[in-house]
Amino acid sequence: MTNSNKEALNRGIGLWTAIFAVIGSVIGSGVFKKAGPMAAGLHSTSLVMTAWILAGLVTLVGALTNLEVAGLIGEAGGQYAFFRKMYGRLFAFLYGWSAFAVIESATIAGVGYVFAECVNEIYTLPRFGPALEGFGIAGVITPFDNFGTKAVTVSAILILTWVNRRGVVVGGYISNLFSILKLFGITLVIFVGLTLGGHAAGHSEAAATAAASSASFDSPFGLTGAMFAAMLAAFWAYQGWNSVTTLGGEVKNPTRNIPLAIFLGVIGIITVYLAINFVYFYILPVEEVATLAKKQNVIVAVEAVRAVSGPGGAKAMTFLILFSTLGTLHVTIITASRIYYAMGGDGIFFRGAENAHPVYRTPSKSLIIQGVWASLLVITGTFDQLTDRLVFAAFLFYGAGALGVFVLRRTMPDAPRTFKAFGYPYLPAAFIGFCVALVVITIVQRPVDAAFGLGLILAGLPFYFFWNRSSLPEKSK
Repeated sequence: MTNSNKEALNRGIGLWTAIFAVIGSVIGSGVFKKAGPMAAGLHSTSLVMTAWILAGLVTLVGALTNLEVAGLIGEAGGQYAFFRKMYGRLFAFLYGWSAFAVIESATIAGVGYVFAECVNEIYTLPRFGPALEGFGIAGVITPFDNFGTKAVTVSAILILTWVNRRGVVVGGYISNLFSILKLFGITLVIFVGLTLGGHAAGHSEAAATAAASSASFDSPFGLTGAMFAAMLAAFWAYQGWNSVTTLGGEVKNPTRNIPLAIFLGVIGIITVYLAINFVYFYILPVEEVATLAKKQNVIVAVEAVRAVSGPGGAKAMTFLILFSTLGTLHVTIITASRIYYAMGGDGIFFRGAENAHPVYRTPSKSLIIQGVWASLLVITGTFDQLTDRLVFAAFLFYGAGALGVFVLRRTMPDAPRTFKAFGYPYLPAAFIGFCVALVVITIVQRPVDAAFGLGLILAGLPFYFFWNRSSLPEKSK
């Protein structure tokens, strides 16, 4: 059955708010942190920038492929609704379950934690003693470690969950404000870096490139494997470009505005990422950026600004990242909850998830369920392990989504298409090929992570069969 309550949601989101939702859900913490591990793996500014460009182009191709489906199916739930049309309930459920268990909930926990770390940089949060902090369960769950930071993270998640229950229009205005603030701050950083930077310009890249050419890359695939690993880090920063599709039940004219928002948003994000990463390496030598990756609680963007403007600039950058992560947290809470709302309408999620708030017309039960699970991930301390597997799991479904364009061309040949996949069939096929290659290389290079990610996805099967069986009498009415 389809979601009978989908029209109860408020269609109050216009094109600009949808564009800011794309920007807000993507630009969070990754662009400020990932340059370090990428530099450590590639040893060269030019190679790191190449990784950002390639990851951006792959993301753009994926977005251009996704436009056709987004323009064809403008329903609440986004990719979940797409997969239901493409492959049926079971595959759609596995995507929704993965989003709930790992992809979206761990993102909420991880981004919220970076926000709390920024708060801790400005005001030192309390901690328990070493004995209590060292308490662990099964060597993985650490509930009391860094508890002050965790408490702020959970508070941010629950407060924004409450705000989003109050209405999608209010939530949209807040999203727009955060997106404008973060873009203004990033523009300011780029301007200051280009004006006052240049410490690293010209003197280190030649040596770093020579070192990279003879480096022993930590990968069985050599430079190719190292480049894929760097791109995997970049993809974490690009993660979330299709989140706006979950708002299909609340966007005005969704078959037009959602594809436009994805395209314009992704183009803007790629531009911002290339500009700010250029500034990092314009200010700092690549070797120094790589060294920063080995230090805990050190953010490349903060250290780059510190190098040109001192402690005051570093603190201002910390505030920028604070607002950026808070904005991303806010948008992710909005968009992800709509997946579970759609699943609830199909009878394959927790009871009540399909209910819209009678006054605010938001998926209030889905928001609450999501907020509780994300908070548990924060308290247990397992979200770090989960986010390490996030990109791998996400690209399984990105590839399936691109393949779905071919499926829907066959199963819905006469349906009106507002947009058509750019470069069909060649670019969509190339994107599918890239997703397959990334998954295979991840399995070879990180078999434990890959097995864990697949295990989390398949762990949803018992829930599916239970919920699906429970909903059969209702579906037969």
